[in-house]
Amino acid sequence: MDVHLIDGTYELFRHFFAVPAASDAAGQEIGAVRGVLTSVLTMIERGATHMGVATDHVVGSFRNDLYPGYKTSEAVPPELLSQFPILEDALEAMGVVVWPMVYYEADDALASAAEKAAQDDHVGQVFICTPDKDLGQCVTGTRVVQLDRMRNLVRDEVGVLAKFGVKPQSIPDYLAVVGDSADGFPGLPGWGTKSAALTLSQYPHLEDIPKDWRAWHPSIRKARLLSESLLNGWNDALLFRTLATLRTDVPVFDSVEDLRWKGPRPNFAEHCELMQSAVLFDRVTSATPKKSII
Repeated sequence: MDVHLIDGTYELFRHFFAVPAASDAAGQEIGAVRGVLTSVLTMIERGATHMGVATDHVVGSFRNDLYPGYKTSEAVPPELLSQFPILEDALEAMGVVVWPMVYYEADDALASAAEKAAQDDHVGQVFICTPDKDLGQCVTGTRVVQLDRMRNLVRDEVGVLAKFGVKPQSIPDYLAVVGDSADGFPGLPGWGTKSAALTLSQYPHLEDIPKDWRAWHPSIRKARLLSESLLNGWNDALLFRTLATLRTDVPVFDSVEDLRWKGPRPNFAEHCELMQSAVLFDRVTSATPKKSII
């Protein structure tokens, strides 16, 4: 069996900007919710058996306490923000495991679930369903991979190296110096994607980089400039790496079998009625849960 771990926050954002607006019977905007539910259902119809969806129930986390500039919900449209709890409730009613994050982020839940699922010998592959570069650090060989469902692209460890020029374990260090505008931290002056890839391909972690720029590998251009930037911004670099490093200790599930889709709950009909989506109800109730092969 394979395990599919879905970035619900990414999916909700993606559908919010891709599908027409729609209101439920109470006048609440639910266009993105219906889009995500349909997308998850399509995965089930195509054979997905074990899945979990992580969401940012609150767009904020412990990282905001570490760095004031870290991302918040301030720039998120209210019509989008209001759909998070609706999506979480609807997915649970559909019978899908949901991890609504408050102290941690959705990415932390995905990282934790990926690591735990990979420890189960019954699992063939773990698919982390998001193109988010942060999750690249979780990729392991061909066993734990990223799946960009929009582009139908699977990125394994070789793919991460081809994309970023560094191996998965160096992704937090890479983001620390390059920065991540989506998460709200700037990186270090003078460091770009090419210089970061060249440096971290030789020295996988910040601590591995020689203090004396003259000892750097000759292939790294601007070594002196980069070295000075790193030395001057050392504390910032360590902080940014902490922000970019995903936690793998989030409580997610006890057994992979907890992720098996067994069909909708009785209250799913109420959700579909409120969303005025009889088609979704018919498709979900017609889907047949796959029998266990364990």
